[in-house]
Parts: sequence; structure tokens; C-alpha cells
Amino acid sequence: MRLRLVPKETKWDFFSRPTLWLGISGALILLAMVSFFIQGLNFGIDFRGGTTIRTESAQEVVVGEYRDAIAPLGLGDVSITEVFDPTFDEDQNVTMIRIQAQDGEEAVTSDVIRSVEVALQAVAPDISFVSVESVGPKVSGELIQTAVIAVLLAIGAVLIYIWLRFEWQFALGAVAALVHDVVLTIGVFSELQIRFDLAIIAALLTIVGYSLNDTVVVFDRVRENLRKYKKLELKEVLNLSINETLSRTMMTSVTTLLALLALFILGGDVIRGFVFAMIWGVIVGTYSSIFIASAALLKLGVKRDWSKPSNTGGNQFANIDA
Repeated sequence: MRLRLVPKETKWDFFSRPTLWLGISGALILLAMVSFFIQGLNFGIDFRGGTTIRTESAQEVVVGEYRDAIAPLGLGDVSITEVFDPTFDEDQNVTMIRIQAQDGEEAVTSDVIRSVEVALQAVAPDISFVSVESVGPKVSGELIQTAVIAVLLAIGAVLIYIWLRFEWQFALGAVAALVHDVVLTIGVFSELQIRFDLAIIAALLTIVGYSLNDTVVVFDRVRENLRKYKKLELKEVLNLSINETLSRTMMTSVTTLLALLALFILGGDVIRGFVFAMIWGVIVGTYSSIFIASAALLKLGVKRDWSKPSNTGGNQFANIDA
């Protein structure tokens, strides 16, 4: 017997309480914006500036022990990553240690670097600092600007893609869902003050792609059903289309979440922020594809005078039976 998270055929009315769902989303967006403007984001080293130290040791690297040795120094945000390279010798163990810029300083002072070296020598007596590089506030500011541009360009590209493939009403519905997902993701990072770095920007772009995939599956079925059921109201067509793709949507989301939960629990501190963003993004992305994008399409309306079915190949995804 095949596993099903939802019945093969459902007849749920997703628009029986549209005001409730839109109200919840609106309240969460408002809360996210208030938190962002009051608390701001807990920027990591990538955006705040700091110093990167490359170390080498013949002793095997244990990231937890390195972190415990540095923690008493009270240096704030410290990121420790073991570097793997097939060209390294067997006794060449390399790490990258990133320390945030201290208050009033553009870079970590030589005294702080020396104290870090002494602390790490208690764990690995033969440790050596191969290189020490600093990232100033100017570079960090440029990274923030570039990250914002990257996210905006991704959303703009989605707007054009959906507009060309479907109609402008579909494009605005998809973009509304994407903006909803990005704003809520940034909001939860602000509210929980989780470290926000370049890895989270990568997660945001991944969330945009994941949410778009779900939305296109639903919209492709909507377009197909609009041609098939010409006398049904748009609300009924939307309900029918979401129900027909619901099994596939839920199976995709749950299997993705299972992999992400394993990474969150076992992956360690280095990728935990990225994985948390992905988990949150999958949840809100699935929600927005069903409720936000479709609700926006219902409000905008859509014409039904296509002359012939599209040959873009998109329907093959909408017809997958999970």
C-alpha cells in the first residue's frame, strides 16, 4: 500500500474563511515589520565586519573543544569551521575562525588574537595561525546591499517568468506569496535574534525557488481546469485545483522537512541557522502557495479566452500523484 499524507481525493473548501487566513498572514507580516524596525537583525560577521583566522594543527580538530576554549574570552559572535581539502596531508588539520568586530574597533586587535591563540593552545598545543584577515564595515555594508539586490532580482525574475508563462494576475499572485515568505522569514530571524549571515541569504533565495515550484504546480492545474470547466466560478476552480494537487504538495513538503530536521539535529552549529531558515521557509512556502497566491488570484480574477492549451510541459508536474 502506498503512503498518503492526505486522501487521494479531497473536497476541502480553502476559501470558506479567506478573511481569517489573510488576517493571520497580515498580522504576522505586521509583527515581522515591527520586530525588524525595533530589534533589527542579529547580523553575523559577514555583515558586521570582523577578523578571519586560518589555523593549522597536526592534532585532529574538534570544533566543540575549540569553541569551548574561546567562549570565556567573551568575543561575541565566533564562527569555527573545519576546512577539508584532498590536497592536505594526513596531519594537516585546518580551521577557519571568524570573530566579529569588537565595539569601537574595525578589526580584532593583536592582543585579542594572541589571547585566542593561547586559549586554543590548551586544546591543540602545536596550533599555528597561518593567516589573519580582517573585513571592515565598508565591505560588510556592500555585502548587505548586494544581498538585498539579489533577493529583489530573484523576485523580479519570478514576476516576469510567471507573467510570460501565464497571465499578469498569476504573476502578481506568485509574487505576493514570495514576498509573504521572505518577509516572514526575515521577521522570525529578527524576533528570535538568530544570527543572520550570507548563508541565510542563500536560504532566502532557495525558499523563493521552493515556494515558486509549489505555486506553479497549483497555477498550472488552475489554468488547465479553467479550460476544462468553463462554467464553474473561479473560486470553485481554485478549490478543485488545490485539492487535486494537495497530495503532491504535502508529500513534497513533508519529505523535504524530514531531511531538513535530520540536518538541524545532526548537522551542527555551523549550518543550523541555514537549516532553520529552510524549515521555516518550507512551512510558510507551502501555506502561501495554497492560501496567499490563490487568494490573490481570486481577488484579481482571470480571463478564460486562451485559444489552445500551453505546450510548456508544466502540466506533467501538476499531474504527479503522490
